[in-house]
Amino acid sequence: MDILGIDVGGSGIKAAIVDTASGELRSDRRRVDTPAPSTPDAIADVIAEVVGSFDYDGPVGCCFPSVIVNGLSRTAGNLHKDWRGTQADVLFSEAAGCPFAIINDADAAGLAEMRLGAGRALEGLVITITIGTGLGSGVFLDGVLVPNIEAGRMPGKDGDPIEFYAGDRARKKADLSWTKWGKRFNWFLERTARVFAPDHFILGGGASKKFDKYEHCIEVRVPVHLARFGNNAGIIGAALWADNAAE
Repeated sequence: MDILGIDVGGSGIKAAIVDTASGELRSDRRRVDTPAPSTPDAIADVIAEVVGSFDYDGPVGCCFPSVIVNGLSRTAGNLHKDWRGTQADVLFSEAAGCPFAIINDADAAGLAEMRLGAGRALEGLVITITIGTGLGSGVFLDGVLVPNIEAGRMPGKDGDPIEFYAGDRARKKADLSWTKWGKRFNWFLERTARVFAPDHFILGGGASKKFDKYEHCIEVRVPVHLARFGNNAGIIGAALWADNAAE
């Protein structure tokens, strides 16, 4: 089934039509800047424009940088504070004129990998990690999503969220070499392994493309796999989520 998937991020909003049987993009990927300020109404207007740019009128899957419970945004992530308590699925549906299914962005990326990518043959407890500005996580038990588990928000060495220490923004902000940052990231993986005892990690997000530069730092005693879908994982996972909701 071909479904429109949308990935809302702090800096950009990406979208494409996805073949949910294969994960293949059936259209060009389109990207627009996230509006500033990123209020609910401002983003809803952009979502309506994005949907209107496709010849499409079916269900839409959308992944979002927030804790999402039944379409409700519980947190604001790196967006405007007014997202806390906003019923995102209703807002977007009314703006675009299509039914929306909303999922946390890291959960969507993980769903794409577990259904169609690097996690297809993996059993037990699998944690997908998206290494971007922060550290997103998707947790799957025997292939079933346990939603909204934010491993990157665990306290770090100084009490702040651990993603402030080991995310890619921290690497850039402190101008760290890949080796120095890799040791920080390994510390995050080891802490996550201690808390969750996973059988596998899958690494995705922008910094996963540079894995060869810090692979020598990864000493966690859990098998580590690289994601298949890269920056398209959120779009693909969002479309899969809408496909599930339409069944």
